[in-house]
Formats: sequence, C-alpha cells, structure tokens
Amino acid sequence: FGFNSPIVGNFYLSFTNFGLYALIVLTITIGLHYLANNNFALVPSSYSMAFESLYATISVIVRGQIGENKEVYLPFIYSLFVFVLISNLVSNVAYNFAITSSVILCLGLSVTIFLGVTILALVKHQLKFFSYFVPAGTPLALVPLLVSIELVSYFARAVSLGLRLFANLTAGHTLVAILSSFLYKLFTSGLIVFFVTLIPFAIFIGILGLEVAVSFIQAYVLVLLVSS
Repeated sequence: FGFNSPIVGNFYLSFTNFGLYALIVLTITIGLHYLANNNFALVPSSYSMAFESLYATISVIVRGQIGENKEVYLPFIYSLFVFVLISNLVSNVAYNFAITSSVILCLGLSVTIFLGVTILALVKHQLKFFSYFVPAGTPLALVPLLVSIELVSYFARAVSLGLRLFANLTAGHTLVAILSSFLYKLFTSGLIVFFVTLIPFAIFIGILGLEVAVSFIQAYVLVLLVSS
C-alpha cells in the first residue's frame, strides 16, 4: 500500500513486502539482543552466552583477516553477519518473503561496502593504494595489461559479493518451492500415492535442513569476503 503527496511534487511513498520483512528482521535482531542483555549479572543467560560466542567467533574472523589492531571494524561486520543470518533464517519459514533473495538488497549491500572499503583505503594509504593493482616483480611491458585485469577484477567485487548471496538464496528457495508444489500434488492424488510420497517427503525435509545450513554458511562467507 502507499499514498501520493502532492505537496512534495506527487511523491509516492509505499510500504511493500520488502519493507515489511526488513522491519521484521530488524525487530527480531533487536529483540534477541535485548534478551541477550546480561545486565551485569554474574550468571549469564542462554541468550547471552549464545551471542557472546557468536561475537567471539566474528572477532576471530576479523583478527585473522584484517589484523589484531583493526577491531574497530568489528561492530559493523558483526551487525552485517547477524542481519544477513536473521534474514536468511526468516526466509526459510513457509510463505515468508526472503529479502536476501532480492537483488536490490544484495547489490545495495555489496556496492555500499565496496565504496566504503575503497574510500577508506584511499584515505589511509593515499597514492600507495594504486600499487595494489601492480603485482610485485611485474615486467614493465606487462604493467598496462595486468593493471587492466586487476582493475576489472577489483571492480567486479562490487557485484560479485552481493550476487553470490542473491544467487545461492534464490536457487535454494526456488528448488524448495518447486519440490513443495510437486509433493502437494502427489499427496492429494490418492491414498496409495500418499504413502509412497512419504519417502521423497523425507528427502525434502533433509533439503529444508540443508537450506537452514546454507543460511549460516552464506552469512559466514559474506562476512569472510567483506573482511578479507
């Protein structure tokens, strides 16, 4: 639904499924962290222990990829991981909308991160940043060719980072949608077919479990690539 506002030049503001589920993901994320708030208690709750372990895991990734003194980036990378993970898990619930299977979100995240990393690198390293595109020991005659290849490879990250998440989530959900509709038709075909269909249905349950695992893996891979 939406509305027009003639006062600001017929500006149309709408609240779509994307906005609704983005708000749901945000509410779940804040709610879980509110439950994990230990309030300085000596005995932590199960929520607190779970999120402390998660935070420690992301901290190890950041230290391993960026360095010991670069934990200033840890809050952002942790927030990115939790947001993508909760979005992926919410999308596994039947009839829900998957915001991480939206190319707008995935490319928006990847392009924004790419621009942020590039600006940060230019500010910190200035002209030395461009030496990244010339591998050490490169013959002078090959410098133009290798610089062109490295530039294309570098700018391709702005797309590949988000496209990987989008493609994997979309492919998984498409497969589940096709299989579920096919199984529904089999279950409603007859009594004998119903009992025979229980075998492929068990396999389908295993695929759903695999999709939950993919939700964690894709969030982990995204964070690993962002921090590398």
